[in-house]
Amino acid sequence: MLRQDFIYPEGIYLDGNSLGLTSHASVQAIGRRLQEWQEQAVNGWESWFGLAETLSPTLADLMGARPEEVIATGSITMNLHALLATFYQPTAQKKHLVATALDFPSDLYALQSWAERHDAELRLIPSRDGYTLNDEDIAAAFQEDVALVLLPTVLYASGQLLDIQKYALLAQQKNIVLGVDAAHSAGSVPHHLHAWGVDFAVWCSYKYLNAGPGAPGGLFVHEKHFDRLPGLRGWWGHQKASTFEMRSYFTPEHGAGAYQISTPSILALAGLEGALEAFRKVGIEEIRARSLELTTHFMKLLDEHTPELRVVTPREVHRRGGHVSVQHPQARLLSLALREKGIVPDFRAPDILRMAPVALYNTEEELQQTVQVLRELLDTRSYMAFEQKSTRVV
Repeated sequence: MLRQDFIYPEGIYLDGNSLGLTSHASVQAIGRRLQEWQEQAVNGWESWFGLAETLSPTLADLMGARPEEVIATGSITMNLHALLATFYQPTAQKKHLVATALDFPSDLYALQSWAERHDAELRLIPSRDGYTLNDEDIAAAFQEDVALVLLPTVLYASGQLLDIQKYALLAQQKNIVLGVDAAHSAGSVPHHLHAWGVDFAVWCSYKYLNAGPGAPGGLFVHEKHFDRLPGLRGWWGHQKASTFEMRSYFTPEHGAGAYQISTPSILALAGLEGALEAFRKVGIEEIRARSLELTTHFMKLLDEHTPELRVVTPREVHRRGGHVSVQHPQARLLSLALREKGIVPDFRAPDILRMAPVALYNTEEELQQTVQVLRELLDTRSYMAFEQKSTRVV
């Protein structure tokens, strides 16, 4: 779709769900900000001071929010802690936390720390098959004694897309705070966080948003909560108009901007600044349509030519995100063998091979070649030669 806008490595890259490719626009934006630092030194802050806020309109379009409800800042886990410090307000009657057994571990670590602080339970919604979640099981977790539920939009391992709108309504009916981790959907799947009534959300920008390794993430706070003070406060969330008056008391910036804590890395923000240019050229609905074309085609090829690989990503278009996951007992070795042949997937323990046909830069031809190589590896069992290789595959 916009392949020419990206610096594509040699071979076939199917790991954009872990780290998106470099865009020419990001390289240019980083170079521009670097030059400003070189030429202007501290005077560069004249243009850097509100840089994160200038990105909010584009992020708002991607996340289905109002510009003042989103901000580019921090990282997922740090943002999650900051939002939990604000939104997790346990009482004797409602104090427990809920997540899923298939969540990315860092989310669970953050939730565990808050549960322990308040002598509460962290309840995990179980998976019946080890890869996906059942709607009934999710709904059943919204109990009267639960204070906060955190759900992923897309499960990182299997690629299952959850019906966040449904659970946001349920949370409102049960008087439960609903937070969302959109790490594996931001830039790939349309969101309507404001309309759904989600209380807060976090995401990263180095996957489908292509902002670069360690790029600043983002957060969303629904405007119905703008009267709250952030539970964790820092000077970058102070009202920008009076920041340098150096007051001893905190005056929050309007909206999500109040949840910024520390001075951002301008060079890292520049990577996101450039990356978002692609999403100004192509809307998220068009990206989603193209993504579904690619994942549908890919799953059909896998079914036809590699039946040994069991697709665990849901087939229904409304239940899958942007990547395709297959199960095989030797998924780790297959991942290593594919990389040896110039095809980059990723592996998730114990037996998942993940591959992301990214709408902005992958093609049907690449998927056909990938399946052909997989067929050869399965036929020859040559992947077994990697048995003694490192177990770490990012």
